[in-house]
This record gives sequence, C-alpha cells and structure tokens, in this order.
Amino acid sequence: MIEQAYTRWSATYDSDVNRTRDLDQEVTRQVLRGKHYDSILELGCGTGKNTAFLAEIGEQVTAFDFSEGMLRQARDKLSLENVTFVRADLTDRWPCEDLSAGLVVCNLVLEHIADINLIFAEASRAMIEGGTFFIAELHPFRQYSGVKAKFELEGETTEVEAFIHNLSDYIGAAKENGFTVERLDEWWHAEDEGKPPRIVSFMLTKPPVI
Repeated sequence: MIEQAYTRWSATYDSDVNRTRDLDQEVTRQVLRGKHYDSILELGCGTGKNTAFLAEIGEQVTAFDFSEGMLRQARDKLSLENVTFVRADLTDRWPCEDLSAGLVVCNLVLEHIADINLIFAEASRAMIEGGTFFIAELHPFRQYSGVKAKFELEGETTEVEAFIHNLSDYIGAAKENGFTVERLDEWWHAEDEGKPPRIVSFMLTKPPVI
C-alpha cells in the first residue's frame, strides 16, 4: 500500500539522500517566489518540505496528505498560524469548498495516482476563476527506465507503487478540465548531466468564465 509505505518512510524522509526531493524544493521556490495568494491548497504535503515556503506566499495554506506518519512529521516540524494540515485521500472529494483556492500545488504525488483526471477535476472545482495550478512531478522519461520512489529502512529496500503518466496525459487532463497550459518546464539536478530530465513542471491557469 502506498499510504503504508509513506508512513514507514516518514521517519527518515527528510534525512535520506533524495535528489528528486531536493530538486523539487528548488523548482517550487524558483517558479513561485515573489507571487502571493489569499488561499493555497497543497496536495501531498508530506513532511512539509514545501509548506513553510507556501506559508510565506499565501495568507492561508491547507496542506493535504493521506499518510498520518507524514502529517505527524509536518505538524511536529512546523507550527504556523496560517497552515492547516488535513488528512485526505486525494482520489476522493477533497475536504474543501468550491472556488476556494487561488493556488493549488501538487509535488511528487501524481506518479502514485492511477487516474490523474480525478485530481485535475477536483483542482478545477476547488480553484477560483483565474487561479493557478502548479504541478512538479517525476519526469516520465525517468520512469521509462524503471526509476521509482524508494527508500531503505532496517536493511530493507521498499519501492513505492507508481504509475507512468506521459506528458500528453498531463496536458490532456488539463485541457479536459478547463485549464490553460501556460508553461511546461523540464529540470535537471546538478548531478544529472547526460541523463534525462528529473522533474517536469506545469503552470496551469483556470480562465475566468466570460
């Protein structure tokens, strides 16, 4: 189970060597730095690796994760008045109001969800008109060669179940749910020279209804 794997991983997630995690943090800050939002939804907050930054650019942040272990780490690490951590299964209806978020952020989550259209549909429901959907995910080019999220604990290596979503799958789900693709970027870690891109990111907007 993906949830159980991440709960086991939560104890060492922040201290493990993880270039994808580190690059994701850099990318998120680089793309969103200087922006400001009244309300932010963070999908799959994990141990809060991006939550503190989002709290700087958002008046209110609601951070979802389905792993109680990950949420426990995040709550222990961060005590911010404008952040609310909520346990939620992203494949169900999210515990938020319609048209309530100016920014929805999704980092290293969609590889673990079989039907990403569900996520795009809920993001569209939750987002205000003119809002932004920022996505940063493991690049499918990496997945083609068998790369998966994995960790070692007590001498045992655990690979977390994953699904491959092609670039066209992301773009198709975005368009099907009324988003405009503003940017698509590919990112490499400093040690990735000569290798396929490690992360793909999308900036999507929900156009106002005319």
